[in-house]
Amino acid sequence: MNSTLSPLPDAPARVPTLPPSTPSAPTLELMQEVRDRKRELNAVILAHNYQVPEIQDVADFVGDSLGLAQQAAQTDADVIVFCGVHFMAETAKILNPDKLVILPDRNAGCSLEESCPADKLRALQQANPNFYTIAYINCSAEVKALTDVICTSGNAVKIVEAAPPDRDLLFVPDENLGAWVMEQTGRPMTLWRGNCYAHVEFRRDSLLRLQASFPDAKVVVHPESLREVRELADAVCSTEKMIAYCRTSPARQFIIVTESGIIHRLRKECPGKEFICAPTYDVMQMPADNCRCSQCKFMKLNTLEKLRNCLRQLHPRVELPAPLLQRARLPIERMLEISAR
Repeated sequence: MNSTLSPLPDAPARVPTLPPSTPSAPTLELMQEVRDRKRELNAVILAHNYQVPEIQDVADFVGDSLGLAQQAAQTDADVIVFCGVHFMAETAKILNPDKLVILPDRNAGCSLEESCPADKLRALQQANPNFYTIAYINCSAEVKALTDVICTSGNAVKIVEAAPPDRDLLFVPDENLGAWVMEQTGRPMTLWRGNCYAHVEFRRDSLLRLQASFPDAKVVVHPESLREVRELADAVCSTEKMIAYCRTSPARQFIIVTESGIIHRLRKECPGKEFICAPTYDVMQMPADNCRCSQCKFMKLNTLEKLRNCLRQLHPRVELPAPLLQRARLPIERMLEISAR
């Protein structure tokens, strides 16, 4: 794509950013109710970085897929409340088959998970018995059970580097993450044609124009983004590594190219720094007050009210057949073991 910058005389005075979150009195009461109920149940609340601020603020642990999987594996709570999307709650159940796992909204899914049905994956694997299947954690329990090892955006490079050298690698379901991993490792892979709908909305031209307005800002991009966007990054990394990068960088301004929920945690952990949401539209063609900062419609199905209700009702629950739990656990444990090396 042509990277030539267009003239900027009409650049908006305001930038794609999010206002600080200040909970209202009713919200604070609801948060306290959640905390009280959590203690009664001996529950642990795990929240992804893309959750709404009030859910992050009542969670015991906020992180990315790898950190949440590790926390789920280590918890001694009786109840695991997973504020994320369905496949994440399934992962917690796989690692804790004897614990009760609940989530605020059962319909919180994932475009990546939907892109890779287990039956279609099985058929492709049968076409090449030499495939060694590496699955991004954004997939169903049924798909996990068909794989050799799981990875996250934070450890995908390490997992691929550890793969047997004599096997043909099949990477599912995110083609953009897979392509980035190939760039980092030089290891050829067959890529499943799937993507995160929220991350592929970012475009090179919009980001170039934003960079022109903020030339001192560091650009931090999630690897689920398109290559045309990744090529503009100062850092390509998982959400957890985004936090670490922004915390340790001497820069004071950052353009964040991922789901906007992470801005809340960045502001908390990196005080005094400014975070600009990369827009999912052409910033030269729309007024700034119509900013469409990227939001995952699935992540945002979870609300504080739904979290309170699932703690009251202990529902919706994640339940999986024992044979599936056992088979899906193996590639997750393999991932955790490789990650710990």
